[in-house]
Amino acid sequence: MAQVAEPAVLAGPKQPGGAAPSEAIIGRSPWELFWRRFRQDRLAVWSIYFIVLMIVLAFIGAPLVSKVLGHAPDKVYPYKALNEFGQPIGPSKEFWFGADALGRDLFVNVLYGARTSLIIAFLATGFEIVVGVALGLIAGFYRGKTDTFISRAADVVLSLPVLLLALGLTSACGLQKEGCLGGLIKPGLLLVSYVIGIFSWPYIARIVRGQVLSIREKEFVEAARAMGASNGRIVFREILPNVLAPIIVYSTLLIPTNILFEAALSFLGVGVPPTTPSWGIQLDQASQRFTYAPWLMLFPGMFLLATTLAFNLVGDGLRDAFDPRMS
Repeated sequence: MAQVAEPAVLAGPKQPGGAAPSEAIIGRSPWELFWRRFRQDRLAVWSIYFIVLMIVLAFIGAPLVSKVLGHAPDKVYPYKALNEFGQPIGPSKEFWFGADALGRDLFVNVLYGARTSLIIAFLATGFEIVVGVALGLIAGFYRGKTDTFISRAADVVLSLPVLLLALGLTSACGLQKEGCLGGLIKPGLLLVSYVIGIFSWPYIARIVRGQVLSIREKEFVEAARAMGASNGRIVFREILPNVLAPIIVYSTLLIPTNILFEAALSFLGVGVPPTTPSWGIQLDQASQRFTYAPWLMLFPGMFLLATTLAFNLVGDGLRDAFDPRMS
């Protein structure tokens, strides 16, 4: 009986030094590929470090610095922080960023202003994401009259004079302590967050709608529908995970926009209450005194610029990492 020869094992070329070639191919998940591409963008990585530092300073560092220095954000120093002409003193060992027009420590107020801006930005962005993603999913998945109604509603909101209406709403609800709508909306951070979110949700809704219109025609969605999956399961298990990338990217770009929106409203005097530290209020107070006290505009402006720039750089880095063709 003839012997059957065993199949030969194909071996690749040996590596220098006689080492055997690697027999395993390491596979990487999409998130591993994303992180590998994202960390190559040094500006985006350093921007994340800066954002984390700002969050720590705003929510943890501000009370500690205020306690250590003995400078509360609402504490006035009429003799130590004002010169003989009644004007605020500049940066010194005791007042690192100088004093504001009332003699308060500007460094402490800038840190507390960062807390105000970040809280409003995160609340407004969360409101926009919830409303925009929900309406975008419904419009893109069901199409027809539902899509037409939601799209026309978004067009109406986008055509409104945002700044004028925001000024009117914040003024109407902020003049009285009980607020408006029977006390449902009261003056403060939530009021500004609601006003910003009301006029900004159409942008994310349009992005999600466009993505859903494309994804709902894919083969895996048709396969899920053929297997008897309900519309809710298709939307939340098949479509929503595939639109998370643009949602995350656009969220990081919405945050700096909302920070600037809050600063603009506070600068015009209709944002947060005057007793609440805010970068916009500080810039408003500095607009009348920057000729002889430039530090009043310099430090809040630098923090506002650096924070918005950091969020924008992170958004650009996320966009390039999720879609390498955009880089």
